[in-house]
Amino acid sequence: MKYKRILLKLSGESLMGDKEFGIDHKRLREYAEEIKTIVSRGVETAIVIGGGNIFRGVGNDAQHVIDRAQGDYMGMLATVINSMALQSALEQIGVKTRLQSAIKMEQICEPYIRRRAIRHLEKGRVVIFGAGTGNPYFTTDTAASLRAVEIEAQVILKGTRVDGIYTADPEKDKNAVKYDTVTFDEVYEKGLKIMDLTAFTLCNENKLPIIVFDMNKPGNLLRVMEGEQVGTLVEF
Repeated sequence: MKYKRILLKLSGESLMGDKEFGIDHKRLREYAEEIKTIVSRGVETAIVIGGGNIFRGVGNDAQHVIDRAQGDYMGMLATVINSMALQSALEQIGVKTRLQSAIKMEQICEPYIRRRAIRHLEKGRVVIFGAGTGNPYFTTDTAASLRAVEIEAQVILKGTRVDGIYTADPEKDKNAVKYDTVTFDEVYEKGLKIMDLTAFTLCNENKLPIIVFDMNKPGNLLRVMEGEQVGTLVEF
């Protein structure tokens, strides 16, 4: 395996499958099987998952009813629901896990403790980080970058529904060209949208590479771990 310890970032929307909201159990099982393939090969795996399939935050229409901070906390709780679902799917196929939350919920998960998380990884357990950073105004991309730096992951794998980073949105522009590799400086210069600027800058400052790839294609996660050219690598 090319990497020993990784952080996998999944969007909440990816769990919807073909549904309009909620969790598609077929997609959940597929993701669990993909993750098992790398864990069984000794890869220390941490995961951060968003909550957009359940609660996307507060739009302009709702701001008179729910303020931004409250909406962000609601979104954090949504990530815990997704994390619990993924935890259950993994454990049903024999993968040992631990769920740690940035917001204390002792009945269902551990509080986030950096040293404990690292110890779980060393013992071969998948560690799922829920509730974002525990603070409003930060995205789950930022939570993923922060946790990856804290646990000394070698790379962030950003699993999406597209197969990499393009010059433009490939779902809107048929002439968009895919990058195999791109530098952090080029991303800034060209205004490419990979993750929010806080998260991206945190990776840049800590020399943490990012691979953006299509998580929905069976076998892609393992191919990335074996060092194949899959998706787009953001490097220095």
